Amino acid sequence: MGVKCEEVWREISNYLEGDLAPELQAAIEEHVSGCKRCTAVLDGTRNVVQLYGDERMLEVPLGFSHRLQRRLADNTQANRRSFLGWMVAGAAAVIMVGAFEVARSASFRRSELRSEHAQAGSGVPPDLMVVVSPDTKIMHVAGCDFIHDKVHPRTMVARQAQQEGYTPCLRCMKKYLNTSVGAMHGDGEREIWSS
Repeated sequence: MGVKCEEVWREISNYLEGDLAPELQAAIEEHVSGCKRCTAVLDGTRNVVQLYGDERMLEVPLGFSHRLQRRLADNTQANRRSFLGWMVAGAAAVIMVGAFEVARSASFRRSELRSEHAQAGSGVPPDLMVVVSPDTKIMHVAGCDFIHDKVHPRTMVARQAQQEGYTPCLRCMKKYLNTSVGAMHGDGEREIWSS
């Protein structure tokens, strides 16, 4: 009966205690005699069992365990306190940097809007009929392909739409204004955005 290394490792404690069937005991002895790894594992396990079971192991002085536990607790608490201190200092630094950034962004706020979609239209004729949607704040020329809510559109004059906070659709207003009669710039495009 041949055995593999894994089987030897799994049965090594039973082998050392002699708790195996005679056939398995003989197969493990045969395997170990020809396998260096299993011989090393067997010798190492045998040494650990002998050392642990030896009555001559070191005896520690009375009270050693208590002193060791106290010293470990003192070192652990000091490390926790220093870690907590660093965490508090780090949190305070993050709060200070955040407060500085908020104050800086509030005091140096740009007066101009970043997106041209948010710019109020200046060249849109005030009496032009536009289409608006309740969900967006963009006004469109009738027939614009970019009207978001085609189910609930509302019409009104551009003046009223601008008073309610609607801004011109970039695509349809430019197209409408460039094809309509009105004041033209030298390049043929009408300016509809305030500078």
